[in-house]
Amino acid sequence: MKIIRLVSYILLATVICGFGCYKSKPTPNPLADFHFSSLNNLDSNKAITNDYRDYIQKLPPEEKRLATCDGYCEDGMGQHGVLITVGLEGKNWRHVLIYDKNDKRISVTKWESGDSSS
Repeated sequence: MKIIRLVSYILLATVICGFGCYKSKPTPNPLADFHFSSLNNLDSNKAITNDYRDYIQKLPPEEKRLATCDGYCEDGMGQHGVLITVGLEGKNWRHVLIYDKNDKRISVTKWESGDSSS
């Protein structure tokens, strides 16, 4: 009986340690293959400018108030990306809007990227 109990404790400890040590994968940066461009280039693209501003307007009131457009990116193949940051409750939330070469939004990714000073 003692051996069964010992084996049970060892298995239980292994399971608890295995799950306790598990870390989720970090959110991959959807702008990894893009290069930053001037925000002036963004403002010259009316379709994307109108869309990202509309996206911000549709955020909850507190997020909308704190949202800033922090970057405009291009991938060299006609796609564009817009990085929006919201510093909320001590955390930085990143919103990345990706557009195809026809300036149509094809994806939105949102993740927490660290502490905020706001």
